Amino acid sequence: MPSPDRPRAGTAWCGLLGRRVAEAVAADVMSAASVFDGADALPESADRGFAVPLAAEVWVFDDSLSRVLLVRHPWRGWVAPGGRVEPGETPREAARRELFEETGVRARLLAEPAAATVRSYRAGAPACLGLSYAAVVDGAVPLVAEDGQAVAWTSLRRGWTGWFPEDVARVRRYAGRLRGGAGD
Repeated sequence: MPSPDRPRAGTAWCGLLGRRVAEAVAADVMSAASVFDGADALPESADRGFAVPLAAEVWVFDDSLSRVLLVRHPWRGWVAPGGRVEPGETPREAARRELFEETGVRARLLAEPAAATVRSYRAGAPACLGLSYAAVVDGAVPLVAEDGQAVAWTSLRRGWTGWFPEDVARVRRYAGRLRGGAGD
């Protein structure tokens, strides 16, 4: 967790991202169910002039919490729907937009962000601050894949192969949290 003697997280990002977006980023990082890779230190790093690209994704579970919705990215393999946060857009807004663009699904995101991470989305690319949100939808919802990207429900028990292998365990743990118990 950030040190209480430092300036409030996100205040220095206001000039880089705009106050609304900076405050949304800081609030979502600090309230995420899980924080990985030092993501909670990034808003404070901005006080020293550090700026980081933003990414957002949605961990969409079916109503039985036994499957997760994934897209088959051309080089990242099976991943949660998501992408780049556009200028002036909060990560939560980007997550909803990307979910619809990549799957055709419109969903209410849960209030608590599922995770905050620092990761690179392409070999040799700079690291991004990534925020993962969650939604629970009817498993029979019609899916509309983005051109060149398959979309499918995947069993949490089976797992999947993608750019971020650690996500399988992270998504399973979060589903367990939603079920009210330990993750699988």
